[in-house]
Amino acid sequence: MTTDEQFKKDYAASIADPEGFWSKIAAEEIIWFEKWRKVFQWDFPNYQWFIGGKLNITYNCLDRHILAGRGDTIALIYRNETDERISVSYKDLLARVNKFANGLKSLGVHKGDKVILYMPLVIEQAVAMLACARIGAVHSVVFAGFSANALRERIEDCHAKVVITSTWTLRRGEKKALLPTVEEAVAALGFVEHVVVLRRDGDEKPGPTTSKKEIDFASLAENQSAVCEPEKMDSEDVLFVLYTSGSTGKPKGIVHTVGGYSIYSHYTTKKVFDLHGPDVSEKGTGDIYWCTADFGWITGHSYVLYGPLSNGITSLMVEGVPDHPTPDHWYKIIEQEKVNVFYTSPTALRMLRKYGEEYCRAHDFSSLRILGTVGEPINPEVWQWYQDNLGSSDAAAGGGKLPIEDTWWQTENGGHMIVTLPGLRQKPGTAGKPFYGIDADVVDEHGANVPVGQKGFLIIRKPWPSALRDCLNDRERFEKYWTEIPGNVYFSGDFAIKDDDGDIQILGRSDDVINVSGHRVGSAEVENALVSHPAVSESAVIGKPDEIKGERIKAFIVLKPGVAASDDLIAAIKQHVKIEIAALAVPDEITFVPSLPKTRSGKIMRRVLKAEELGRDKGDLSVLDQ
Repeated sequence: MTTDEQFKKDYAASIADPEGFWSKIAAEEIIWFEKWRKVFQWDFPNYQWFIGGKLNITYNCLDRHILAGRGDTIALIYRNETDERISVSYKDLLARVNKFANGLKSLGVHKGDKVILYMPLVIEQAVAMLACARIGAVHSVVFAGFSANALRERIEDCHAKVVITSTWTLRRGEKKALLPTVEEAVAALGFVEHVVVLRRDGDEKPGPTTSKKEIDFASLAENQSAVCEPEKMDSEDVLFVLYTSGSTGKPKGIVHTVGGYSIYSHYTTKKVFDLHGPDVSEKGTGDIYWCTADFGWITGHSYVLYGPLSNGITSLMVEGVPDHPTPDHWYKIIEQEKVNVFYTSPTALRMLRKYGEEYCRAHDFSSLRILGTVGEPINPEVWQWYQDNLGSSDAAAGGGKLPIEDTWWQTENGGHMIVTLPGLRQKPGTAGKPFYGIDADVVDEHGANVPVGQKGFLIIRKPWPSALRDCLNDRERFEKYWTEIPGNVYFSGDFAIKDDDGDIQILGRSDDVINVSGHRVGSAEVENALVSHPAVSESAVIGKPDEIKGERIKAFIVLKPGVAASDDLIAAIKQHVKIEIAALAVPDEITFVPSLPKTRSGKIMRRVLKAEELGRDKGDLSVLDQ
């Protein structure tokens, strides 16, 4: 842990000389095959870090721990709703990764080829991601809840050579089929050469009538060598592409590269969660760390897989939902696995909170040292409940109150950007201060600083190592991040307030993105799905506060002439959105209206709809086409 005085000193040094700061971290924390010749170069809006450096993220996540004599340390633990438990050591994980990497090579997958993953949260998905990184293939994980149409859109955009999936995923005691979704998505895509299928718990292997593209996951790896030398990747080679919703209808393929991402995900994991590795832990095995995110989101990439494994600790992954089969399912796992660091979303906490404190009191949380939240701002009431019930003196290791790491960051950022580090004074509902090397500020639309305590736009003044390098096939969208606010700064799209201490409170999105259960859903993406229904003429969607999900979606729909509103039509429209995007994008409410408020140029004024819905001031209506 750090102190206020030490943090101020170290942070000031990191801002005064960010190149020197990150060069020191890169040299001390990461193994390089070849050292960089230049730390940083910025030819606005393009930037590079550790130019000329050669490395492989899997070497830092796996090989180096084995070479240091820690190969028997548990790398990953898998749990699910049926209390199944599987663990794999660093030594065994490397062997599995190498065998699967060689399997991918046998399919003709080479450095730079794109591989889509549409899988459950299982160890095999971690193996597949690491295998891609091992050979320099670019992985793109799609959350296994998106529809065939949404999956196809992402496969087409990145022109994936191979798709890796599973027969099903487990959710609330039911096996949710995944393979049919993939088969539908790739049916007309000739450039997809292979579909690798993980067949779970005795599911039959493909027969003679199955698509010739399909290959069994286990069979692909079983006869391969357990040795696969890591590809020497340039620091600026692409590691992965991850799609995120934006204010336009088309998902953005965020591009992250090997060098900067390796360093930043490693170092933020280490510092934000005050990790105790095998070399410093009293028990000699290191922390048991549990981030509840799915690999389909950036949190799963940085803080379930790459960050924890790079630090040599044990990362726990749990397939299923927080409250099944019982409301205290997650509490049982914390107690049984003796979890030291627990990192989850405000949505999950609100869900657990509604069941009451008696479930918390029935379990032993004494192993916990650090708590964390991610995905959306956490309100002070839920923050306090979290600390009182999972991090109090009665429940927590060492007595007192456990720190809660309220982390702000985005898919585009690659890692934590604003957080109150362990040891610093915490303020419920306020994320805290910028991380080392992050020059964050709150400004107006002209780029000028706003007064303390006043709402403004959250920006970052200079590229950091894990900053996105591009939006795949959409250079204009990438450049918009750095040009929307004057001053050559990164615009986050979030409103924020800075207080007298320099701590930053995140207020939420300033654009048309709705945060549902910590997942960003683009308004335009939902609206595009709605208007593709044959009965819908126009649509607009807004986010409304929700006690559990953070925000829920409400849709306003103008029907085509001659179409009558009905409950059956509402149900049909909701099902249509589920098919077009995913269940998480289905509007909770649908209201049919004769028209939508628009500007004179025809732009829908969602803020007017939202103000009316929430009983707020509608603001300036001078541009409204009356």
